[in-house]
Amino acid sequence: MEWQQALVDLRVHLKLERSLSDRTVEAYLRDLGKLRTFAEEHSPALKPEAMTLEDLQAFTTWVSKQGLGATSQARLLSAVRGFYRSLRREKVVTTDPTELLESPRTGRYLPTFLSVAEIDAIVAAIDMSRKLGHRDRAIIETLYGCGLRVSELCDLQVSRLHFSEGFIRVVGKGDKERLVPIGPEAMKQIERYRNEERVHLPVQTKAADILFLNARGGRLSRVSVFNLSKKLAALAGVKKIISPHTFRHSFATHLVEGGADLRAVQEMLGHASITTTEIYTHLDREYLRSNIMRFHPRAGSR
Repeated sequence: MEWQQALVDLRVHLKLERSLSDRTVEAYLRDLGKLRTFAEEHSPALKPEAMTLEDLQAFTTWVSKQGLGATSQARLLSAVRGFYRSLRREKVVTTDPTELLESPRTGRYLPTFLSVAEIDAIVAAIDMSRKLGHRDRAIIETLYGCGLRVSELCDLQVSRLHFSEGFIRVVGKGDKERLVPIGPEAMKQIERYRNEERVHLPVQTKAADILFLNARGGRLSRVSVFNLSKKLAALAGVKKIISPHTFRHSFATHLVEGGADLRAVQEMLGHASITTTEIYTHLDREYLRSNIMRFHPRAGSR
């Protein structure tokens, strides 16, 4: 089978049978494009069904030499495994060469999060007299108050706000919908933005149901939200390197610190696996340990 046909078939499978979003499908195909490049540069060139475990091990060495980090390598090899499972299901291959393929050890990192005081300082740094100041305040309150991904925030629709029930309906990874509770402060700031700013914007037809808009009335971009987060952190004197995702980490961390049930946090974040959410219990333990080592009278060295 030629690579082009194999990747076309995979695209159809991911879209129609697994119902993955366009963004996720393109990420899969970008990763597999690296495998295709490696196979076609091989002498002689290798077709998908001809690749062996040894070839794939050589491929992992090849991508490692390109400077790809352990996490990126693990994601790439996950795409390769999915590709060969698909080929085996279609009987293009009789054995799966990825079965004994090892992923690099990625470890578990503790994500950066903000303290409540730092979040308050960021909110205070917003110039409410400036054009779209209410929008910016509503964005920060929604990111932190609901734990949204930046893509979920940018795609949030007015028709999916159910304030009378205290929920918003969010479309997450893989186009999966979930209900997320929203607190009174976020609701208050969203309503102020809608009533005092959004109504005066020249709303573009395609963005009519999108909540957060740019000054031209179009869909707000993810880059704009990144830039806003960094600008406000600098104005607030926060020294940490942050992004919109930092507010999501802060949301989860503060819930776990406060004793929230991990399954409830998993549901609110839209994590497919509880193991992804468990990182916040490790973070909580590290936070507690650092406080003990800093403040307990028996923690210091003698």
